[in-house]
Amino acid sequence: MRIRRNAAALAAALGLLTAAPATASTPATATTTALAPVVPSAAPLADGTGPICWFGACYDYVSGRQQTDAAGASIRMLQSSPTLKSGDTDAHSLQELAVQSTDRKSTVEVGWTVDYGLNGDLLPHLFVYHWVDGKESCYNACGFVQVSPVYTAGMALQPGDAARFGIRNLAGDWWIFYDQHAVGYFPGSLWNGTYTRTQVISAFGEVAHGTGSTCESMGDGRFGSAPGSGWIRDFQLFGSADDAHLTVTSTSPALYDAGRVTPTSFHLGGPGTGPC
Repeated sequence: MRIRRNAAALAAALGLLTAAPATASTPATATTTALAPVVPSAAPLADGTGPICWFGACYDYVSGRQQTDAAGASIRMLQSSPTLKSGDTDAHSLQELAVQSTDRKSTVEVGWTVDYGLNGDLLPHLFVYHWVDGKESCYNACGFVQVSPVYTAGMALQPGDAARFGIRNLAGDWWIFYDQHAVGYFPGSLWNGTYTRTQVISAFGEVAHGTGSTCESMGDGRFGSAPGSGWIRDFQLFGSADDAHLTVTSTSPALYDAGRVTPTSFHLGGPGTGPC
């Protein structure tokens, strides 16, 4: 009954559900080996700070951020197939939307990732993730309640297509949307009901790699300042008194940069140090 009540609330609030499933699907199997998607800290808000090494790897970002108070947000992203080093099960290249608490210890994430170690191929896959009190969880499981029988956490996506990715808190739970369909939700009980609003919202590209290895590409491998590069656009806030307005930065602009920046969109990408 909880799923049906929440689905009805979603339909009324957003008009996004085309059909509310009657039952939940089995959540995806947990993965413990893949590197977690890590939202950039406050430090990278200045351009050119360089890769951030934490959680067992080094990360580069092209990131848009807004600090506000909201019930969630959504973005539209181009799905790409960035290049990773052959056989590398530790690296990944992704784009995502993340909502966080003021202290950045509570986080909900949705996006697409190319991660051979996680998915066993080099296609973009839909992913969800969350953090509680700054602690890692796992991809596509660890409390995530799958609702849609069609749009599932972990499914392969088509490179070159674009879709809207959304996160919104409804009735105390954090709902995940893909292409205007409810995928499922993270129950508010994971945070003991203490995390129901977001104060930091980030939309970004992220490349994770070993120390000293930066050959992995971001987006389609073109610089964000170049024609034909990947993009994030149509940024929207839910339940905020503020207008949507992203501040965009790059940790390593010589490797991955941004271009055509507006308050609600930017291009992003880059080849890293060259072909892997």
